[in-house]
Amino acid sequence: MSWLDRLLGKNETSGQIAKQRLQMVLTHDRADLPPGLLEQIKDDIIEVIARHTAIDTANVAVHLEQDAHENRLIAEVPLLAARGRRPNGHK
Repeated sequence: MSWLDRLLGKNETSGQIAKQRLQMVLTHDRADLPPGLLEQIKDDIIEVIARHTAIDTANVAVHLEQDAHENRLIAEVPLLAARGRRPNGHK
């Protein structure tokens, strides 16, 4: 489900969700990633971005997409409302 669909309140059917999960499994197999690596990458992305800005860590999504020419790692990182400075002195 895209962020726009979530914003507009569109829900996915269980069939659509199953199809997306199957596509994800196939993409992982074709990308030849070891189990757990995508979750480790997600944790690293959260850690690095959170050092510089406020993010909604509970809703970060990282996934792979594949087309005929390449694999892509897609990270959706929701930003929290802008506020002055972070407590550690970063903007």
